[in-house]
Amino acid sequence: MALSFCACQRNTEAPAAPAAPAAPAAPTAEKAETPEEAPARKAQVVQTGSGITVMTAEDWAGKYPEIYQSYLANSDNKEVHDYTKDYPMIPIIYEGMAFSKFYGSARGHTYTVEDVTSTGRPHKLANCFTCKTPDYTAMVNEMGDAAYQMTFEDALAQINESISCYNCHANTGDELVVTHTYLADALGDDLQKVDPATLACAQCHVEYYFDPETKATSLPYHDLASMHPDAILKFYNEELLVDGQPFADYTNPRTGVRQIKAQHSEFETYMSAGSVHASMFTCADCHMGKATAENGTTYSSHTWTSPLENQALLDNSCSKCHTDLAGQVKAIQDKTEARTNEIGYLLQDLTEKLAAAVESGN
Repeated sequence: MALSFCACQRNTEAPAAPAAPAAPAAPTAEKAETPEEAPARKAQVVQTGSGITVMTAEDWAGKYPEIYQSYLANSDNKEVHDYTKDYPMIPIIYEGMAFSKFYGSARGHTYTVEDVTSTGRPHKLANCFTCKTPDYTAMVNEMGDAAYQMTFEDALAQINESISCYNCHANTGDELVVTHTYLADALGDDLQKVDPATLACAQCHVEYYFDPETKATSLPYHDLASMHPDAILKFYNEELLVDGQPFADYTNPRTGVRQIKAQHSEFETYMSAGSVHASMFTCADCHMGKATAENGTTYSSHTWTSPLENQALLDNSCSKCHTDLAGQVKAIQDKTEARTNEIGYLLQDLTEKLAAAVESGN
């Protein structure tokens, strides 16, 4: 039996069956227009075991000054609030794992190392650094699974900066490169069906688990079709067995129930839910809007943010299909927030009833 609850999920309604991205549905305003057609980009995967030295973001500042400044602007997004306070059912549902003690909201990518080292949750292994820093990504690419078995402190001593250029570009400058090879392994031949500008984000914005034997960061599917939530749960329950038992992220100490904690499954939701946007755009189109430098050249802003905070994008792109995108988003999020709380408290009630039954011997 597995119980799952993730307070940070924005889309809790699962599709009925696995599906590749659907054909565009009828838009709410005039017909949608895709970005200017360009030759399909081919996904590149980093070369591993090749003596990697990471070039820092600052190393690229001279060549890409505007992009570098937009990257630094991520530090303006610095507010953190504790989900265990926002959603008081979390300490009960997640009892038995570290997230029951502290669960901080996401903020700018420039804070990733600081956040993972100051959560108040104990860290034993270095695999917690998987999506926090290019330095650890390079260690994995150099050492293989041995890097996942390093101690947290040993890895921390070799880390210089938070998420930056190497994570999405290797040391190429402007080419998009998959540096987190577990994504390429999980997608297999389907890797080339996804635009590199989406793969760059998908490296970290995914549901994942740590392999019980190697401790390696791994993804619970084999291709695009098997990233549907039902297929993922089946993978955990039937394929990823540990001592004959279905895989679990933790066991509730009062109920004995082995449980799964859903991570940040944005990529799976985006690609498997029949999204109109997934069939027409990349993550970067909406979250890395175009900006214009003083000399008139156009570049992709590396301030990762909500499209609702980019008025030019809203006016020039979103408005072609959405007459009131902010209103639509609020309505969806209000519904999802209400559903999150409803399901959360149902799971809290179930947990307490199970715990009482165990304690009483019933």
